[in-house]
Amino acid sequence: MSEEKNSDVQNMSFEESMKVLSELVEQLESGTLDLDKSLEVYERAVAIREHCRAILDEADRKVQKIISTANGDRREDFRELDG
Repeated sequence: MSEEKNSDVQNMSFEESMKVLSELVEQLESGTLDLDKSLEVYERAVAIREHCRAILDEADRKVQKIISTANGDRREDFRELDG
């Protein structure tokens, strides 16, 4: 599966991504897929995992900025993080 086929991943929410990832893992663990299909499913799962990681990294950065702001260290404009 090419990156083109995984382009929809970037538009998924974290929750939607986790749901799809769980379904893909179930497919892989079922042992019913042939090798080509297994590789295709695995590639999509990796793309979704990376998407989830990026979302979590961004959330972590926001939390760190909130903590920093709450401690009075500095103020941040979160609009720039969302864009």
